[in-house]
Amino acid sequence: IKVIDNKGTVKYLQSNNGITTFTNDTPSGGVVTTWQLGGTLATDTDIDLAGNAFSLDNVLEINPTSNNAADIAAITTQSDADGTTTGYTFIVRDEATGALKKMKASDLITGIRLEYEQAINDATADVPVTVTGLPVLTAGTSASKLYVYRNGVKLRFGSDFVATADLVTITYNATYLPMYVGDIIEIQYLK
Repeated sequence: IKVIDNKGTVKYLQSNNGITTFTNDTPSGGVVTTWQLGGTLATDTDIDLAGNAFSLDNVLEINPTSNNAADIAAITTQSDADGTTTGYTFIVRDEATGALKKMKASDLITGIRLEYEQAINDATADVPVTVTGLPVLTAGTSASKLYVYRNGVKLRFGSDFVATADLVTITYNATYLPMYVGDIIEIQYLK
């Protein structure tokens, strides 16, 4: 674009490397060219912030409030009640759409820790332990996030205990896995 300033100096404006121009030849006041970010980067680009803040607003947020895989994949727009944010946020790229999405570090790095004591009698059957917030787990994938210990000894998923939503059941075995009064079950689940 050829531009002549008020002193008669001829200047040229050129768009490239992520800058797109749109020209409207028929407005009432003459030709209007709009410049905006967009397009394709043609060369390597480095943004030097030089101590200035750089942020991305209105990035879609991954919904961390549900343990259902479909709900976790669902996206909502984050808006804090007072318009402020605190803590750290991870920015990730959705491989299916290319969209940038964010997740608060406090939602990503969370977990459950619970201690249960066999307090009344020696067990004579399976021992259910309520673990509020524990999702449904699958062996070989999400089950690897659950750790169950009896008196400090790690138990095996599927044979020593089973897990369902909000419940871990210690599999009773009088020979191999008895449960005595005072035994401590520690349950750790990492999101």
